[in-house]
Amino acid sequence: MRKLTVAAFMSLDGVMQAPGGPEEDTSGEFRFGGWIVPYADKVSGQAIQDLFSQPFELLLGRRTYDIFAAYWPHRPADSNSHDIASLFNSVPKHVATHRPETLDWHNSHALQGNLVDAIRTLKHRDGADLLTQGSGNLVHQLLAAGLVDELRLMTFPVVLGRGKRLFDDTAQALAFTLVNSISTPNGVLINRYVRDGEVRTGTFDEGE
Repeated sequence: MRKLTVAAFMSLDGVMQAPGGPEEDTSGEFRFGGWIVPYADKVSGQAIQDLFSQPFELLLGRRTYDIFAAYWPHRPADSNSHDIASLFNSVPKHVATHRPETLDWHNSHALQGNLVDAIRTLKHRDGADLLTQGSGNLVHQLLAAGLVDELRLMTFPVVLGRGKRLFDDTAQALAFTLVNSISTPNGVLINRYVRDGEVRTGTFDEGE
């Protein structure tokens, strides 16, 4: 069975909305779009390159799909993000959508039927591991169904106060193990967590 990884840019208070630009997602009157840009450096850029260094297929919600489809196919060949653009444009893209006829980006496929069942089936098919970016509503459903095998979180030293958050109260209780952690010169924490069974609890009784 192939692995499903959720990768996300996240503020200290868990907000993941519109990290890349002012017009990316202004829903809910969100006014901090582009909040990761001041923290970009070579270390964070290399971490992003490393994320895409292994074979993957994208698993996306419809809003994130539309943002990506409007951006990545139009990146110039001499841009710094050209390698990522080439990957995104070529890999299979599995999309949660009610409008499958409008998936015009190359190699895009609509998930059919019940979303959770469709993703479970997708995980059991042969192919590269699945990678989700952005797609907050989809991620909530993945976490609620216990379908996430790995978290790749880049946490930025900023509190946004409002906006769409990575985790909500529907997430299934699961334990994860931190397998790698680095910090950038600009204070971004880059952490990789892998799933590690059920949540374990204990007590600090006197005498123990």
